[in-house]
Amino acid sequence: MLRQMVVGMLFVSIALTCVLWLTQSLRFVEMIVNKGLSIGSFLKLTMLLMPGFLVVIIPISLFAVVLFTYNKLIADRELVVLRAAGLSHLALARPAMVLGLVTTALGYLLSCWIIPVTVRDFHEMHWTIRNDISNVLLQEGMFNKFGDGLTIYVRSRSPAGELLGLLVHDKRSPNRAVTLMAEKGALVYTETGPRVLMINGNRQEVTPGTGKLSLLYFDSYTVDFATATGAKRDRFRDARERGTMELLSISEGDVGPQEYRRFKVEMHSRLTAPLYNLGFALLAACILLTAGFDRRGQLAQVLISTGLMVGVQAAALGISNVATGNLTLAPAIYLNAVIPIGFGLWVLTSPPWQRRRAPATVGDSA
Repeated sequence: MLRQMVVGMLFVSIALTCVLWLTQSLRFVEMIVNKGLSIGSFLKLTMLLMPGFLVVIIPISLFAVVLFTYNKLIADRELVVLRAAGLSHLALARPAMVLGLVTTALGYLLSCWIIPVTVRDFHEMHWTIRNDISNVLLQEGMFNKFGDGLTIYVRSRSPAGELLGLLVHDKRSPNRAVTLMAEKGALVYTETGPRVLMINGNRQEVTPGTGKLSLLYFDSYTVDFATATGAKRDRFRDARERGTMELLSISEGDVGPQEYRRFKVEMHSRLTAPLYNLGFALLAACILLTAGFDRRGQLAQVLISTGLMVGVQAAALGISNVATGNLTLAPAIYLNAVIPIGFGLWVLTSPPWQRRRAPATVGDSA
């Protein structure tokens, strides 16, 4: 049973992860087209998102596999044989509990260590692509604007990467706007940043005060991108990027009252999210194992357990949102994660709907 659950959970988790990866990767196609993002960088950017989805995918996959496994055992009459051999509900649920504990440990590894690192790397990489001029590919037939004051037009691009028909308008100095035109050029990278090398062109500038046009012909000229976007602003790291110890030690004075509440809710959610692995596994096991055999199937039990799982997941999202506005409700985050575990163990050890029959009287036996 444990082997079947492990194989099934891996299969479902991989399938859901692939679907999510495909949907999320579509968000970054624009970066390939407009920003010149390489395939390697694209794959790295999308893969950094996956650990964050695994925290949600694994509990749901485990719930579905436990539900399917016990439902199949009931349909094949195998649970009847196991119960006849003397196994209790708790013993029958042991494979689901073991797998739930293992995935809970994996969940803590993901939520407390791996996810903050990958989310931080993702945001840093995304920030660099959006703001670092060296990652930008000059588009043909378009006025490419860089920061505040620099516009470059490229008529076409040769197969070797040479830029043909260049027009550059530089007004980074408002009082001295410069327009440059060249037959050809290239985008080159130096230690101080990217530059546009222009060949066989002219430089036009209106002299301040006189209004006269100054025209300079050149064989080669370079335009520096270093000041095109100015100094990059320091990026604020959100709650998911912070380490668990940082979330524990952060104070309201460091980030402000609103962000402080958001950071604390993230910390509580990070400590409780892995518990849903065990909780969902116990919910599926306790409902099916204590329902008994029905020749018409276990549809009602499947729907009940699914409804309970969806309700717990919805409550987790709702409580987190409410607790962001009022931290006094933070204990409800832990309560919502512990209730499925306690409920499942209680049902498996003493199912509440099982009633003992009244002892038979002498007259009845006669």
